[in-house]
Amino acid sequence: MRHVSAAHARAFVEKVLVGNGVTQDNAVIVAKCLVEADLRGVDTHGMNRIPSYMARVREGVLDPRASPTIRQITPAVAQVDGHNGFGFLAAHKGMATAIDMARNIGIGMVSVKHSNHFGMSAWVVQQALDAGMMSLVFTNSSPALPVWGGKSKLMGVSPIACGAPAGKSGRPFIMDMAPSVAARGKIYKALRRGETIPGDWALDKDGNRTDDPSKALEGVMLPMGGPKGSAIAIMMDVFSGVLSGSAFAGHVTNPYDPSKPADVGHFLVAIKPDLFMSIAEFKERMDYLYQRVVGSDKIAGVDRIYFPGEIEDLNKEKRLREGIPLVEAEVQALNKEAERVGAASIATTPPPTKSRL
Repeated sequence: MRHVSAAHARAFVEKVLVGNGVTQDNAVIVAKCLVEADLRGVDTHGMNRIPSYMARVREGVLDPRASPTIRQITPAVAQVDGHNGFGFLAAHKGMATAIDMARNIGIGMVSVKHSNHFGMSAWVVQQALDAGMMSLVFTNSSPALPVWGGKSKLMGVSPIACGAPAGKSGRPFIMDMAPSVAARGKIYKALRRGETIPGDWALDKDGNRTDDPSKALEGVMLPMGGPKGSAIAIMMDVFSGVLSGSAFAGHVTNPYDPSKPADVGHFLVAIKPDLFMSIAEFKERMDYLYQRVVGSDKIAGVDRIYFPGEIEDLNKEKRLREGIPLVEAEVQALNKEAERVGAASIATTPPPTKSRL
């Protein structure tokens, strides 16, 4: 295991992106979003996605030079066209637009079409939090999940995310979860690292439970909560695909498939938290909720109860100090992308001798 600092990681990703035709300004946004996932411990959606994204660029199915455009529909509603560019750029522009509308009239809603995978949804939530806003963040994705009662891939493991500013605790509410038992990116991560997966995550192509990530990717993911997870996946497709005009009903292209554009859709909402009370009262109420949650009576074997998003915040604090961990295979894959464009290798260091968390 090697470690890389957040600053070095962002600089590395920016150089690889610019070397592949992305403008410097856009590369800064994409790199920040990817490294934020690594810092929060969501390694499945961090800089390790660079090789698959660059493969799509090389195959001409993701436009590295595209920048999103906005069409204002009403004072509270807008649509962003991603023009088949990076999903990070379309989502960033969409949430920025929603925030501006919310500042003026209390709420902003943005539909995004013709986009691509935008990594970890929590970074979009954080963009709203940084502006003092509550948010809802939806996206659809490529088929990986059967509908309840079905056996073939149809719905995506599309994450549903939302957030609200923190009270005195300093810990905002950040929920970011897939409707599957586990995110599909965790299976790709296990495959990349030569690891097995828990037997309740997926079925192989014959419908049998498997702990082999390669067989799981040939089969289907399992929905969380049975029909409940299936319904959430369909909801993501309604709001992100049907409503936006992007691909839906199983027609979104897998981000690891460089054969054709993905045509992903997103649905983003920003809300002012002081619409119904003062911001001070809102934050007092959020702090009370936080204290009630983390102070709940614990069951046997549980040492600490965390607020949604708190574990990831703690991961970020730790990784900002100690660096982002990468296995050798991941370092080699990233450096191969750097070599393709004549960029310097990623700067890694040995792991710290002792964790401070």
